[in-house]
Amino acid sequence: MIIIGIAGGTGSGKTTVVNKIMSVIPEGHVAVLGQDSYYQDNSKVSFEERQKVNYDHPRSIDFELLIQHINDLKAGKKIHEPIYSYLTHSRTDDYKVIHPKDVIIIEGILVFTNEELRSLCDIKIFVHADADERLIRRMRRDITERGRDINEVLNRYETMLKPMHNQFIEPTMKYADIIVPIGGDNVVAIDVLASMIKDKLKT
Repeated sequence: MIIIGIAGGTGSGKTTVVNKIMSVIPEGHVAVLGQDSYYQDNSKVSFEERQKVNYDHPRSIDFELLIQHINDLKAGKKIHEPIYSYLTHSRTDDYKVIHPKDVIIIEGILVFTNEELRSLCDIKIFVHADADERLIRRMRRDITERGRDINEVLNRYETMLKPMHNQFIEPTMKYADIIVPIGGDNVVAIDVLASMIKDKLKT
């Protein structure tokens, strides 16, 4: 089993990189764990309080459960990945069954902030993109997909997202085995990654 960690700032193109990697791996041989599925379970906290949580801080992630699930997959066990609702800012009662695969991809902005999680990754990829481009992508996604208004998105960017990116996310670039500039539009980098993964699968 190959564990691939993919980190980078919000809106950097991580999901695009994940999808392109999946397109070159034989169907049924890869599973993806999204960091956002592992936000701390705040269901017992009021909605107003959940809205104030800094979801760009490492404390917002239930790394203990995520690491446990990765170890379970490595041991050949299936897992129940939580399903998180961006509308209610909490976990739902549903879950997604993930079975062990040849390739497990862990994707999220804070993936490399946890030392134990980093140590489980066989390949660490950091997706890098211009800050303005990332902000534009974040605005489009949060407004169209997550029901946010523009003032909320900009306020969160200024007070949480940007400071957290500078403090926690950008510094983890140093842990990456490969840095992919220009996000998911870097065709050459994606091809190199695909070849590397294929070679590891053969061995």
